[in-house]
Amino acid sequence: MVIDIDFDEAIDKHRSQPGPIEIHQFRSLRPGPRLLVLGAVHGNETCGPQAIRDIVSECTRRKLKIERGVVTFVPVVNLKAFLKGEREGDRNFNRDLREVSVPKHYEDYVANQICAMMREHDVLLDLHSFRSQGSPFVFVGPRDNDGPIEPFAHAGEEEAFASVLGPDLILHGWLSTNVNGLVAKSVNSDGNHAELTLPLSSGVGTTEYMRFAGGYGVTLECGSHLDSQAPIVAANAIRRSLAVLRLIDAPVPERTVKRAIELVDVIFAKDSTDRLAKAWKNGDPVSAGEIVAYRASGEEIRAPGAGYIIFPDSAPEAGKELFYFGKASGRFCQSPDEQ
Repeated sequence: MVIDIDFDEAIDKHRSQPGPIEIHQFRSLRPGPRLLVLGAVHGNETCGPQAIRDIVSECTRRKLKIERGVVTFVPVVNLKAFLKGEREGDRNFNRDLREVSVPKHYEDYVANQICAMMREHDVLLDLHSFRSQGSPFVFVGPRDNDGPIEPFAHAGEEEAFASVLGPDLILHGWLSTNVNGLVAKSVNSDGNHAELTLPLSSGVGTTEYMRFAGGYGVTLECGSHLDSQAPIVAANAIRRSLAVLRLIDAPVPERTVKRAIELVDVIFAKDSTDRLAKAWKNGDPVSAGEIVAYRASGEEIRAPGAGYIIFPDSAPEAGKELFYFGKASGRFCQSPDEQ
């Protein structure tokens, strides 16, 4: 009996999709941590690919010599979005990230590869940039906990890693804020819950998956998309990562974090013409009751307290994040308000 299991080229539309995924790996002959470095999860964030290619060149020329463990570099995770010069190919790779048994979008196929790769590593450094102006910062996960949203057991290691990457600001509270925001968004005016417009797992990205897989990881936001310093911030963070994990023989980097902000709320755009009240920069302080944005109807959106504006979007899509609100945190160090 002969069974034909070949693909029908006429219907295999994904053969025309971009690929393959470019990967560079350096393996020491001595044991050590396994570090994964990702760039261009979003296609319009080019600092990661630039920095990774520079560091790969340094490793190839033995300017940086991997003495222990393994480091794997993926310069461009989302090639389709990267070639378009846009944030997404078919969808946002860094939302509801998981392995997909029946892939439909380009990002689903990539997710199956990257998720498997994350399970083979211990530590993740994911390099990003943002649309608005602002200074670099590091996003970390929760404290150790066994709760239902994001149980975690490596907070101490993750905090030590994040604290030496270069930026002086650390943010935390991403996943819990997204989950709580989606639940709040689903409440009708009569107090009843409507159907969620997005799954509660929509806040799960690379670092959240890495923690789920048993490791730890951070997102490094290297500055604005067009900031010429962003690739330098990214490259320095990679070198510091290699040093603090002892993959290279180099002095342990000094702690750079000086302040921390906890995300506590997310405001979603109800209409694409919802707008910010001014050109907020990422991390801008805001006073209690200050007008942050306006709905399309003219309704004012005011700050719920004294805090900080995070990821303000000057061109929001309906149903997507308009901005996040954060407050001073003493988790890592002296809080911003005590500086």
